[in-house]
Amino acid sequence: MIDIYTPDMDERTAFSPKIEPFEVYTSRYEKWFEDHKAVYQSELAAIRFILPQFKRGLEIGVGTGRFSQPFGVQYGIDPARNALKLARARGIEAVQGVGEVLPYADNSFDLIFIVTTICFFVDLAASLKEAFRVLKPGGSIVIGFIDRNSTLGRLYNEKRETSPFYASAKFYGVDEVVEFLSRNGFVNLTFAQTIYKSLEEIKKAEPVKQGYGEGSFVVVCARKPNSIFQVF
Repeated sequence: MIDIYTPDMDERTAFSPKIEPFEVYTSRYEKWFEDHKAVYQSELAAIRFILPQFKRGLEIGVGTGRFSQPFGVQYGIDPARNALKLARARGIEAVQGVGEVLPYADNSFDLIFIVTTICFFVDLAASLKEAFRVLKPGGSIVIGFIDRNSTLGRLYNEKRETSPFYASAKFYGVDEVVEFLSRNGFVNLTFAQTIYKSLEEIKKAEPVKQGYGEGSFVVVCARKPNSIFQVF
């Protein structure tokens, strides 16, 4: 078990993500993974390619636990109650909250896991600052996201007006994510990528490659320095 505290009301209300789609359309969200099994397997493979060993992990934006469960990430946080019910059913110790105000003590985890959710954060910089705080020195952050400048990223951006999930989303390019990580103290960035075709064309898991610039789904792993001197 890990100690959890309750942020005060001002902290909790400072960030108000739009969670209605994930409360109302939870079953629709789950069905996506069944309808796109090869895409899902591709994303898991890219994460597995880069995921470091860890003992205690937290997924920020855990949702229904679709990404935490396969990798044994034990803890999760998400603002959507209905999604949390499914995450808990998958064995994850999940609590309600937001990434911008994590209810955990400093240096609590050796892995922070964020997959397909940075586009929904109200304040990405604040979330990464919090992730840095709760990570142990030498711990890792792994972020999986759709590159805004990729084929799929541009398609999702165009669908914002018609999709209940992406209406309020803000997509990021790789360079922007790198800047956010670096600005918040993370070092030693490495990358993996996958998904090179449209979702409808993918019938089996796509290959995983190092780097970025070809695949629509990018995974970046970065580290919290062991000491402040390692930043420079």
